[in-house]
Amino acid sequence: MLAKRIIPCMDIRDGRVVKGVHFVNIKDAGNPVELAKEYNKQGADELVFLDINASHEKRKTTIGLVKKVAEEVFIPFTVGGGISTIDDIRNLLNAGADKVSTNTAAVEAPNFIKESAEKFGSQCIVLAIDVKKNEKMPSNYEVVIYGGRKGTGKDAVEWAKQGEKLGAGEILLTSMERDGTKLGFDLPITRKISESVNIPVIASGGVGELKHFVEAFTEGKADAALAASIFHYKEYTVKDIKTFLKKAGITVRE
Repeated sequence: MLAKRIIPCMDIRDGRVVKGVHFVNIKDAGNPVELAKEYNKQGADELVFLDINASHEKRKTTIGLVKKVAEEVFIPFTVGGGISTIDDIRNLLNAGADKVSTNTAAVEAPNFIKESAEKFGSQCIVLAIDVKKNEKMPSNYEVVIYGGRKGTGKDAVEWAKQGEKLGAGEILLTSMERDGTKLGFDLPITRKISESVNIPVIASGGVGELKHFVEAFTEGKADAALAASIFHYKEYTVKDIKTFLKKAGITVRE
């Protein structure tokens, strides 16, 4: 069994790390450079940096801040938010990102995934999929874009399969209903997508306690689990989670 990854996520707005519930009620959670240093020190497997308003505000991700964070971390570093061109990706990789995550632009122009993967390699391209329950969809979940503001009419599982075919190397799956709730990951859709694709799936949205990580890997079949507020507000460290997972018989990186 491949080692499961634990990934802190920093949602960025106006140069600060923030955290909300259901993508709204946003509160300040700290300085991105300081938090990144701390997570690197704690033994996080990777780090994700999402400029959450970039697409909605029709602007690019803050390159200067990406550079500062990249200088402080020595683990794979994924950046997302407002990425819609090959140049955007090149600029972020040059600024120190190892991977980029695309969501809105990929839905609006699916060929962007293909072009990006051909240019930079699938290992660089993370397809971020934000989902919301919708019983009209075959999987009961619809893909949403612009930070959850807009439905797409796309079924979550079908879109994940299409993203893999187009060349995405990984899927970052966030359940909008669970985001910030601390009720645990949305296991049904995590499992459906994990079982439908052959690329790694990162579960995101809803962590509140240690057992939720176990559930993501056992019931959700995820390859990695991402969390934000439990790290930002010092409820748990990466080490706490890895120790708990090891006791539960789940392989993690040391």
